Amino acid sequence: MARSPFTLVAAVTAALPGAEVVGARPLTSGGDGRFDSAVATLADGREIAIRVSAGEEDAARELAEESLALRALTAGAREMLPFQVPAYLGEVRVGDDRGLVTDLMPGFQIDAADVPPGRGAAVSMGEAIAALHELPASVVRAAGLTVRDAAGVRAEVRQLIDRAAATGRVPVRLTSRWRSAVEDDDLWRFETTVTLAGVQALSFLFEDDPQDGPQVTGMIGWSGLTVSDPAEDLGWLSGAPDAAADVHRAYAAASSRAADDALQVRARLHAELEYARWLVHGTDMRLPDVVDDAAALLESLSDGLRSDDLRVIASYTGGVDSALDVLDRTPDTTSVAVDTSMQTDAYRPEDLWLEEEATASDADASDDADDAADPTDAAAAEGDARTGSGTTTAQTDTAALSDSGRLSEAGESAAWDAPTQDLTEVGGVRGSTHGSTGATHGSTGSAAAPAAEQPSDIDSAEEAQRAARAALQRWTSSDSE
Repeated sequence: MARSPFTLVAAVTAALPGAEVVGARPLTSGGDGRFDSAVATLADGREIAIRVSAGEEDAARELAEESLALRALTAGAREMLPFQVPAYLGEVRVGDDRGLVTDLMPGFQIDAADVPPGRGAAVSMGEAIAALHELPASVVRAAGLTVRDAAGVRAEVRQLIDRAAATGRVPVRLTSRWRSAVEDDDLWRFETTVTLAGVQALSFLFEDDPQDGPQVTGMIGWSGLTVSDPAEDLGWLSGAPDAAADVHRAYAAASSRAADDALQVRARLHAELEYARWLVHGTDMRLPDVVDDAAALLESLSDGLRSDDLRVIASYTGGVDSALDVLDRTPDTTSVAVDTSMQTDAYRPEDLWLEEEATASDADASDDADDAADPTDAAAAEGDARTGSGTTTAQTDTAALSDSGRLSEAGESAAWDAPTQDLTEVGGVRGSTHGSTGATHGSTGSAAAPAAEQPSDIDSAEEAQRAARAALQRWTSSDSE
């Protein structure tokens, strides 16, 4: 039976000796009933929130973790955040249950499905999550809270999948899908950050701005403060299809870390695994109703995926709703040879010699190069250099040009500006691949520049330059022949 607000606020004086309580009202946001909550109004006008675990061990542990997290957020750490965080005021015992007392955070909440796209709430939420992830890891370590690296996160996900599968209530389709994701090495190359191990839409408190719309002014729910996978705090976007793209864009723009090309994929994976976590919880607590509810959610999830356009995870192209829906089949792709020649825009071949510094001895030394540089070979080298220079970009842009993943020869010239989508050809996911495409493109003009036609009466220095250029072209294209 839920405790009355008057019973709860009476315990506030135990956490705040001398406080004079003049009012009480319930505090609720339609939660799962694991806590009894109330607001106490003090004589000085302050409003205090008190939450007490409702007899569940998990709820009491969550309050203890939040108490530790709020105390770990020092004044310096709070100054780094563009929003408010509840202030820890004390802990109390109400009967046999633990209670936590904090100040009351002002603001309103928005359900995930109701977060509108565009500027306002979506952009502000993305920026708030990015600011949270910019906190130094020392905040967590100094408090003795959990610190995970990428390998640790991966191991925990694998263990959760195995435990859920052992219940026999997870559709085989989902088990296979999740295990395929865990075994994809590219998915787990990321930089860990300070996270809340699962931000929810209701974690944000807003105030309305007449010009910019709702803006995040506070965040609640700090029990999961840890160092872990930043994608965990973006999993909730699977329930906010209208705002997901804008939140992700705002997050990426506000983040100072290297781009994570697999971020949205892991975010969707973490979101789906919440159902598995709920199933495991019900099994461990021997709660048949919870087990049945989780199993029904998993069946619904599996059925809903059957109509999706499933693609191999490495072909992920964006959009949180389809992010992890790519694990079940592999599209036909054309194997494209990797050009390992010196495709770089760090220099121009023309800079390797100076025309005015050419000497007669250079001209004599070029006679042998002229003999070797047959016109037919030079033309072939020139064509190889042109073709090879586009190989890297065309290879990474294959998925962007065709739903089947096939790249036609005629489409190679159009691939320069297409966004990189095929992660199977990318060595890692921590750095953005967009910048490298431009560099490869820029190298084409230098690596494949044809030898200029010279008049018949050229002097010895110009002849030496032409011969050196032809020889360089033959060398730079030799690896791709």
